[in-house]
Formats: sequence, C-alpha cells, structure tokens
Amino acid sequence: MKIATLVTAAFLLTTTSAFAGSDGDVDKGKKVFKKCSACHMVGEKAKRKVGPVLNNIFGATAGTNEEFGKKYSKAMIKAGEDGLIWDKATLAEFLTKPKAMIKKTKMSMKGLKEKDMPNILAYLLTFSPDYKPADAEMKEEEKEAKTDG
Repeated sequence: MKIATLVTAAFLLTTTSAFAGSDGDVDKGKKVFKKCSACHMVGEKAKRKVGPVLNNIFGATAGTNEEFGKKYSKAMIKAGEDGLIWDKATLAEFLTKPKAMIKKTKMSMKGLKEKDMPNILAYLLTFSPDYKPADAEMKEEEKEAKTDG
C-alpha cells in the first residue's frame, strides 16, 4: 500500500503541475464531453447510461456511485476501496489512459488527448458544485489513517 501511495504522490506532483495552472475552458470542455456522452451524462436531467452519471465526480470515491451500483468493474471498486478519490490529477490520469490506470476497467474509451484535459476537467467541475479540494484531501488522509492504524 505504501508503494502505491508513493507512486500516486509522484504522479500527482507531476500531473498537478501540468494542470494546476490552467483552469481550462468550460465551453471547449463541453465539446470534448461529446466524446464521452455516448456512455455518460451530466446535468440536472442526467440518467445512467452505459457508464455512470458524472455529476459530483470531483471528490467522489471511485466505484461508489450508488445509482451505477454493481455495474462497476471489480477493479474500479477495488481502486475506490484502496482510496482512489476523483480530483483533477486522478481524473486527468484516468481520462488520458483509463486502462493504464485501472487495467480491468470497463471504460472502453482509449483516452482523451492531454491538450483537452484542462477543458474537460473545467467542464466536469461545473457539475460538482459542492467540491472543495481540501475535502478530498481530508478523505484521502482518513483512508490512509485507517490502513496504517
């Protein structure tokens, strides 16, 4: 577990610097999301499709959307149990190469281009109105405390 934490921390340091300074363009992100809309929905009238609704994805633990339930892959559920919280860095990693991050994910998309990442993240963030990055960090620290103690 500690190795996974170190690897994740190293990734976050490199990825966060790439995306932290750029807030992205919500309108461009909406256009990028069209690639995702075959399987996912966002917004007030969003319904589950092949993939889960992505409202409130920021700050959520992977594989725990109750509406999507048992349709998650075992690998995605395990990632959540191991402490994977969706934030800019983890979503950027996953959306760039889903199967590289979670080998047996059911996500069929090969990945989005890195240049589109700030925009898609900005767009998705508009559907997570209660997200506070500090809250996600607290969740991560709580999970670590449980596994260490």
